[in-house]
Amino acid sequence: MQDKEKTLSKYRRSLAEDTLKNAELCLDNKFFRDSVNRSYYAAFYVIKSLLALENVDFKRHKDAVGYFNKTYVATDKFPRELGKTLGRMKMVREESDYSDFYLVSEEDARKQFEAAKYIIKEVSEYIEKEYPDSSESQDSDR
Repeated sequence: MQDKEKTLSKYRRSLAEDTLKNAELCLDNKFFRDSVNRSYYAAFYVIKSLLALENVDFKRHKDAVGYFNKTYVATDKFPRELGKTLGRMKMVREESDYSDFYLVSEEDARKQFEAAKYIIKEVSEYIEKEYPDSSESQDSDR
């Protein structure tokens, strides 16, 4: 694994954590639509952090999610429920973002937030187990 992949993965994991914090702030301040969006993106960024370690990237969300499901969920590296959860999150985020009169309840936003926490935890643990040197700083490699 190259330093470039490790650096990108680490950046995306950090972005996932920061975005999850933003989702929580939105949730706490009753910006439920924004919380739904930020929760999905937090989960999406951690998925992309894993793909970065393989030097795999996609421009479209559906391609990144599809690759993740095919490569990691269908092969039982992650539980099927995680793949289904990610799919539901994507659907709710799209409805929330693109449907003019879609109302997001506090319960919907909280479910999306908890789902993002779950996915970030699972994917982060997988990365730490399967790619133990991915969290090392570049300085330690020199």
